[in-house]
Amino acid sequence: MRIGIDVGGTNTDAVVLDADNRVRASTKQVTTADITTGITAAVGALLAEIDAEIESVMIGTTHFLNALIERSRLAKVAAVRLCLPSSAAVPPMVDWPGELRTALGDTAFLCHGGREFDGRELSTIDTEELRRIAARIADSGIDSIAISSVFSPAAPEDERIAAEILAAELGEVHISLSSDIGRIGLLARENATIVNASLRGLAEHIVDSFATGLAEVGVTAPIFLSQNDGTLMDVQRARRYPVATFASGPTNSMRGAAFLSGLTDCAVVDIGGTTTDIGILSAGFPRIAANETRIAGVRTNFPIPDVYSVGIGGGSLIAGDATTGPRSVGYRLTEQAMVFGGDTLTATDLAVAAGYAEIGDPARVAQLDRTTVDTALRGIATRIDEGIDRMRTSAAALPVVLVGGGSVLLRDRLPNFAEVHRPDHFPVANAVGAAIAQCSGLVDGIYRIGPGQRETVLTEARAEAIDRAHRAGARQGTVEIVDIQEIPLAYLPGGATRICVKAVGELAARKEEPSRA
Repeated sequence: MRIGIDVGGTNTDAVVLDADNRVRASTKQVTTADITTGITAAVGALLAEIDAEIESVMIGTTHFLNALIERSRLAKVAAVRLCLPSSAAVPPMVDWPGELRTALGDTAFLCHGGREFDGRELSTIDTEELRRIAARIADSGIDSIAISSVFSPAAPEDERIAAEILAAELGEVHISLSSDIGRIGLLARENATIVNASLRGLAEHIVDSFATGLAEVGVTAPIFLSQNDGTLMDVQRARRYPVATFASGPTNSMRGAAFLSGLTDCAVVDIGGTTTDIGILSAGFPRIAANETRIAGVRTNFPIPDVYSVGIGGGSLIAGDATTGPRSVGYRLTEQAMVFGGDTLTATDLAVAAGYAEIGDPARVAQLDRTTVDTALRGIATRIDEGIDRMRTSAAALPVVLVGGGSVLLRDRLPNFAEVHRPDHFPVANAVGAAIAQCSGLVDGIYRIGPGQRETVLTEARAEAIDRAHRAGARQGTVEIVDIQEIPLAYLPGGATRICVKAVGELAARKEEPSRA
């Protein structure tokens, strides 16, 4: 059996799934200030219900995203760009929020190197130049480095050479390469790499904390973290690429919704304690945002689900005019909501007063004005309905799946969407999504496709994606191609085409004996 965990701003949800993907136990615990304690409590509650061999633990976490948003626990970073003589007019972090740039040390170096899209050199790497940069980095005390290079996704060699030189000069440092993280597009890829570098030290601490917390309740099974695209990475990769976990929360919810409802093409509405996340599922996977996205004010271009968030959740505060949110009591819901003995009117109180849910003590909200309750709940339904409509790409009928503990705020029908599903285990769909996550392999690069070469190039890209999925831990015989994109680049010569291929497969069982919980 395996455990899936998802850490939200209000609750930490956990489930146990058996070999047939049946939910055997589930729990919802309040997220603690240190988050890890909440995970330990959730797993302990599961193991109190079921005695089972735990083969693996999958965790979706907000640790790293929260650290970036809060500008806390971030390492100072030296950004090294291989680009000269080009791109010198636009330095690294040029459009970042000032306080975040300051928090990371605002240290950047431009040096020679980089490639054209077809691998030709912009300029030759200058070894002595990099050694001088290493000396300056050493003097600054910085131990985390982000290396980016022009067109490195198509030709990563320069970044790897630079990493070897800097590591030889500096010794024990964290080095992040943009060719491993972002896509084509220098500035947004560089930004993602700098963010990743700032989180490397925290990632090691967090991953170790997860392992320690789980060991305290007797679980020593392998730990995997959920990635932005709904697939898994092991703890070794998580230590190196924490930025790949940023969107794991809404992704897990959408994947869990697809699994629990049996629908693979639908809109998913995940209502938590603080926000409502709305996304679109296509072939069982979240639709990926087509454009660059901003994370905590930083423009990035790594793959992330296309999600529209509304400031409505079970803990949302209700104003005097019956409007809801965006402020929320968050994980203090069980302390401050009226149904739990508090004195703060929340959206959960409205749902209980209207008879939508049986939570806490209904007698504590029986005196609420029914007109105010109905007006506020209609406003919630209307805003979420508008959010779904904003996300759809056609006028065709679109099924809607409601998940998350806060989905009790809605009835099983929306103003413009008649087909609304609320599957079994809907409050913990996010944890189910983590538990069913697969391993993936992604190829994203620019290829020169000559006459008659298209099928050959695509075959090679498919094979590479499948190989990467196997190396990520996918079981032999389960890997399949789930997405292929071909984007001709008319502004580049020689039949240049961007090709993106994604392969996924089931997680292979570990060779060691599973832990006994």
